[in-house]
Amino acid sequence: MKTIFSGIQPSGVITLGNYIGAMKQFVELQNEYNCYFCIVDQHAITVPQDRLELRKNIRSLAALYLAVGIDPNKATLFIQSEVPAHAQAGWMLQCIAYIGELERMTQFKDKSAGKEAVSAGLLTYPPLMAADILLYSTDIVPVGEDQKQHIELTRDLAERFNKRYGEIFTLPEARIPKVGARIMSLADPTKKMSKSDPNKKAFITLLDDAKTIEKKIKSAVTDSDGIIKHDKENKPGITNLLNIYSILANKTIDELEKEYEGKGYGEFKADLAQVIIDTLTPIQEKYYNLMESDLLDEVLDEGAEKANKVANKMLKKMENAMGLGRKRKK
Repeated sequence: MKTIFSGIQPSGVITLGNYIGAMKQFVELQNEYNCYFCIVDQHAITVPQDRLELRKNIRSLAALYLAVGIDPNKATLFIQSEVPAHAQAGWMLQCIAYIGELERMTQFKDKSAGKEAVSAGLLTYPPLMAADILLYSTDIVPVGEDQKQHIELTRDLAERFNKRYGEIFTLPEARIPKVGARIMSLADPTKKMSKSDPNKKAFITLLDDAKTIEKKIKSAVTDSDGIIKHDKENKPGITNLLNIYSILANKTIDELEKEYEGKGYGEFKADLAQVIIDTLTPIQEKYYNLMESDLLDEVLDEGAEKANKVANKMLKKMENAMGLGRKRKK
């Protein structure tokens, strides 16, 4: 069985875009693959975090993973910092990474642009991400288009390590979903929906209540011609809303265009808001129950134990390959 690894940062509540582009697929993938789903809290601290807020977000994200349908009997859910091998392997991969290739990473350039000082962690984020993936002999990494460069660097580092020290790493492949990979901002449909957007109307979170969802969809940017048609170039706003509707209602774009032929944006948006509410209500109910139960900690404890076993085996192989530590007498 092939292995999948995916990590999400606990830096705020997951958006509808994250759910459609990633988590919804994870629920299906866990039935076909050996899946590791990691809450990458060490990646989150490459930028300043409030200690209490970060702790809250870690638990919240874990509960959301389970609420959307991740089954701990099928997949391993764990917190990155509870598996020390990630940081250890990340350092070892930093030592074979080149500063030039790290400085060329698009995300580093974007996040460091215009700042007087940035953390070294922001620069060395990619080798840690590579460690996350390579520790589990990962075959497939489901990512958005914006993470493709990181997977390419992960492969480069794995190949470099294998050539220098011996073949121990599997070279992972990026899997970019064809549908729903990029759900766009409700306020600016030329940008990806992001929880870090300063405009709160630009995204819907999985924990938004019904009234908030209705307001955000009602204010979503469309255009002036009033025709409900999928046209990415000329009608990016309505195209984005059609994509969301299509995926959540399990209807084709053609079916939706016919259903709303001659109808206005108001009716379409009201129906879309209801589809989103109907999708998120059962997730929210499970989420709030989990946050009050002991099950969440039990799942995370078991996940950390499983992940540590696998990661430590690969870490030992890395250390042996590089000549670290002592060779003990038998």
